[in-house]
Amino acid sequence: MPTTRSSPCKVNLVLNILGRRQDGFHDLETLFFPVPLHDELSFQPSGEGIRLTCSNPDLPVDGSNLVMRAALRWAEASGIREGVSIHLEKRLPLAAGLGAGSANAAVTLLGLNEAFGAPLSPDRLDEIAAGLGSDINFFLQPHPALATGRGERIQPLGRFGVLSGTALFLFHPGFGVPTPWAFRELADFPECRDGRPGRAAAVADALGRGDLSAAVSGFYNGLEAPVLRKYPILALHQEFLRNHGAMATLMSGSGSTTFALFRDPSSAESVVPAFRAEFGSAGWLATVPL
Repeated sequence: MPTTRSSPCKVNLVLNILGRRQDGFHDLETLFFPVPLHDELSFQPSGEGIRLTCSNPDLPVDGSNLVMRAALRWAEASGIREGVSIHLEKRLPLAAGLGAGSANAAVTLLGLNEAFGAPLSPDRLDEIAAGLGSDINFFLQPHPALATGRGERIQPLGRFGVLSGTALFLFHPGFGVPTPWAFRELADFPECRDGRPGRAAAVADALGRGDLSAAVSGFYNGLEAPVLRKYPILALHQEFLRNHGAMATLMSGSGSTTFALFRDPSSAESVVPAFRAEFGSAGWLATVPL
């Protein structure tokens, strides 16, 4: 029997860049919030070697795919040589700023470890994840979290009860924003490249205290400045959603997904027809009760 796991996504309620490091990366602080929309991964012991298939033909299935890279690193670390077939059922958009690819990699580590009797400890999986990419460690656990460093140092947080009953509206316009490009463009926005520390912790504290008004006023993404300059349509999406009742709107990650927080699911869903009438039927759209 194959092992099957859901692979979620996230939004960044805060993405605050704190300057460029000597290794070429940027220090940051971010508040990750898990979103219950999913890809699906299945793992089946099979023959020799690792084989990856995917429902989306636009996604490569060779060593450039994070799933394959995670699987190879897991096999190397575990010493297990038995073959495995992995299938990725891709439902989330590509290059969206939602961390779906990072989640796929994390779920691959967890899924393989489960399928083969847990040969690696959680700490070892965390170590492998940090070597693969910046957001992957977050998806090794299910909770909202503060992250620092490149995004690999994770501090899990409790459930934010104040968000219970609210809803997210998410829209991906059909094009992606390369993350390296967005960070390079921060050179034109020094106030965003060298942000004020403490923003993510302040929003997490407000959410923990149940002060939703203070929390949403602190939602922030330092990468919005370069991305919205190049893609002004994303600013129009945000303006439209604010004018139609959103408590807050923000780009997630390096984009291009815009998310908006609404007071309840019916408010989020009621905006969909007007949004489609204004911006057309293209693009991926979802509303998610929290």
